[in-house]
Amino acid sequence: MSARTFAQTGRKIVAIGRNFSEHAKELGNAVPTAPFFFLKPTSSYVLSPGKIEIPQGCVVHHEVELGVVIGKTGRNISAANAADHIAGYALALDLTARNLQDEAKKKGLPWSAAKGFDTFTPVGQFIPAEKIADPHKVRLWIEVADQIKQNGTTDAMIFQIPQLIEHVSSIMTLEEGDLLLTGTPKGVGPVEPGDRVVAGLEYQGEELSRIVFDAVARG
Repeated sequence: MSARTFAQTGRKIVAIGRNFSEHAKELGNAVPTAPFFFLKPTSSYVLSPGKIEIPQGCVVHHEVELGVVIGKTGRNISAANAADHIAGYALALDLTARNLQDEAKKKGLPWSAAKGFDTFTPVGQFIPAEKIADPHKVRLWIEVADQIKQNGTTDAMIFQIPQLIEHVSSIMTLEEGDLLLTGTPKGVGPVEPGDRVVAGLEYQGEELSRIVFDAVARG
């Protein structure tokens, strides 16, 4: 197993919810006072360039995120030691069937169905940690059908990455190859069959990753 092949060999995807206050507000959610997370199946990975499948009857929204690739297994990791467990990063999308999520939230049910469809975690290539000295100064953007929809920076995170690793690892072991999705800036919106989705990750003016996907109807 290698962190570089996280999309093929990683065992879990841990996704932080509402970690950008403006995103929480745009969906009418309270801004959290402590981190919370949900899990996504690794079967939802799809590598760029590729196809995003839109299930029938689902209103699918894009959420562009910085993914943290775990390089060293650990539990009860302190925030002070969190960097020792990071192998690198990846540009990722956390696709969400928003109508299913809204229904689940009203009923107090889990979000697994809304987040777990095949192709609902599009990702780019592994970026070694040394390429991003400060992951809280990363720019993330996404275009859908040639229109910029999200364009934000990770300095707007409510809870920074060391806190997230400390919190998650206090509950479950983080293993080499796991992906931690750290939240999305404001501007989420729909992706429909026929749309081309392009997203980028920039650090200090340099584009380190660009991913391209075509949205198609799920067969």
